[in-house]
Amino acid sequence: MPVEPPLQFLQFMKVRAAQLRAADTPPADLEQWQSRKQQLRQNLLKSWGGFPAEPCDLNPKILGELKRDGYRIEKVVFQTRPGIWMTANAYIPDGDGKRAAVLNVHGHWKGAKQDPVVQSRCIGLAKLGFFVLAVDAFGAGERGLTKKLGEYHGEMVAATLLPVGLPLSGLQVYENMRAVDYLLTRPEVDGSRLGITGASGGGNQTMYAGAFDERFKAVVPVCSVGTYQSYIGAACCMCEVVPNALTYTEESGLLALVAPRALMVINATRDGFQFSVGEAQKSIAAAQHVFRMYGKAGSISHDIFESPHDYGKAMRESMYGWMTLHLKGQGLGNPIPEPEIKPEDPETLRCYPGDTRPDDFMTLPQFAAAAGRQLNARREKDKLEHREHWDATSERLQHTLANSVLGGWPQRTEFAFRQQISDTGATYTFESEPGIEITATAFYRHRGVGEKVPLAVILDLDGIAHAAASPVVKGLAVKGWDRLFIEVRGTGKCAVAGDKVMRSPDHNSCEWSLWTGRPLLGQWIWDVRRAIEGLIDAGVGVPDRPALIGIGSASVVALGTAIYSKKIANLVLVDPLASFVSDQPYEQQWMGIMAPRILRDVGDVAHLAAMVAPRKLVVVGGVDGAGTALKADALEQSFAFSRKIYGLLEAEANFTLANPETAVKLISG
Repeated sequence: MPVEPPLQFLQFMKVRAAQLRAADTPPADLEQWQSRKQQLRQNLLKSWGGFPAEPCDLNPKILGELKRDGYRIEKVVFQTRPGIWMTANAYIPDGDGKRAAVLNVHGHWKGAKQDPVVQSRCIGLAKLGFFVLAVDAFGAGERGLTKKLGEYHGEMVAATLLPVGLPLSGLQVYENMRAVDYLLTRPEVDGSRLGITGASGGGNQTMYAGAFDERFKAVVPVCSVGTYQSYIGAACCMCEVVPNALTYTEESGLLALVAPRALMVINATRDGFQFSVGEAQKSIAAAQHVFRMYGKAGSISHDIFESPHDYGKAMRESMYGWMTLHLKGQGLGNPIPEPEIKPEDPETLRCYPGDTRPDDFMTLPQFAAAAGRQLNARREKDKLEHREHWDATSERLQHTLANSVLGGWPQRTEFAFRQQISDTGATYTFESEPGIEITATAFYRHRGVGEKVPLAVILDLDGIAHAAASPVVKGLAVKGWDRLFIEVRGTGKCAVAGDKVMRSPDHNSCEWSLWTGRPLLGQWIWDVRRAIEGLIDAGVGVPDRPALIGIGSASVVALGTAIYSKKIANLVLVDPLASFVSDQPYEQQWMGIMAPRILRDVGDVAHLAAMVAPRKLVVVGGVDGAGTALKADALEQSFAFSRKIYGLLEAEANFTLANPETAVKLISG
């Protein structure tokens, strides 16, 4: 039975995800597991963009203290990377001696470490004699874009990290490892007895940090464990996404990495499908096999609660018992009743109350922008003085872009299409790859016998109507050009229901693609290539050398298409994103163009544009990451590298920054 267009992309992703892990088998013995473990750690580190070779000085500071009955709370900041400060609260029980310690990572509660739900387990653990460190994740709590609490660090905030190859999930793992470094500096802490816990997004942090950092001896993720495949079809925060993860593991692999240390997984019966009891049981069953091989079957536990998505009292009591057994060697691991809890007013816990946070405090997009500028500055030092040097560089970058960044191209199949002719043109429908059907809509002028009419292929992720309103498209229509509008997967009539989250129109479909190792940008480029090349070969009136016009975010798709399809004669970019580097969350962009590592491993928008040379390229306007239109001098600066390469190829006249009217004249000439 044919899949309805709005469900097509989701079904395609589900099939791909299942195929990626269909051949998984349990390790035969510990030797085989150790080999897999090493490879899994390497793959995770690659997905996360690597960690700094040398940690920076923590340079911790205590900014305040609250005395409470049986414990005190310190307001602490420490440096995780140069210039990046983590805000934290240390809950320190009264008394002397070294204690077991628990790192408490929050989920998507608005108050972050200050939230009463998060405070409760910190106070409970402190009253039971644990040293507790509660930290704000990068972009949340006191570390948001502004100085107020309650900001969300996902969608287009976290997307600024993708081009530089440092996804938020990896940043969180490294920062939580630095939090362990800080714990080890505290005289009150016994570094051999460390645990970690958190719920929801904090549960994901718990699983990843607990799996990767073997200094944690007890790991308790709450309302977060399921399967990676169950994320396909769900919405999640960008902080939970590990790019390419499904190409090398399932969630069970992460749980198995904890073995033989202690792991308790807590699930709720009324949670989302991706965190459901049934999905978690699949991952836990596979991980249990590894625990048994170590002779530690009792070191993994699955506790299930009749509850919604939460970290409620019963869940906390179960965690207290597990931590007490495995970090203190006391009890049998049974739940321990929670002491009396009285959370603080969130404002009293802040390291920087009100608006006192320093003005130069680095935000998440600012960190991403600084990394991007460093990458671009290094490229400026490359000496490209000869055409042969650029040709070799371009060939290498094209290979890297296609295979390492975009996930490779699918196998090319026979181009079979359906067409529907109308008075104004035709509609062509074809399969881009198995499971993905694409529509291209042509508007043809009435031609004389044997008359050849120029054609513009037009890409606009916001739809045909939006594209048709573009002054460039209107100008070409007046000039008598034929126009072919291509709707790529997950857009137009095939748009995914509920795909838009805040600033991102394609939030969920982008995330599903990242999990499966084929970023949307690569999928979209493939759709356009198949449409252009297939229709040219089919002899339906598409000329051999059409012009290609990309509007808005689709400009990056158009660039990628022109790089790999030499059939494109002229390329026009209308209001493109001029640079992936942005110290503000992306505005008026589609997340799918932010392919992981594209800026790090290939280059910025201007570097992509240079790979189109020496063919004619016209740039009409442009915007920065915040969606602000750039003035002529800023646009010229953004595309300086493109102009340099066009000059090197003695084709500088083919690169133009123009207004719409001039653009029409240039490609019509």
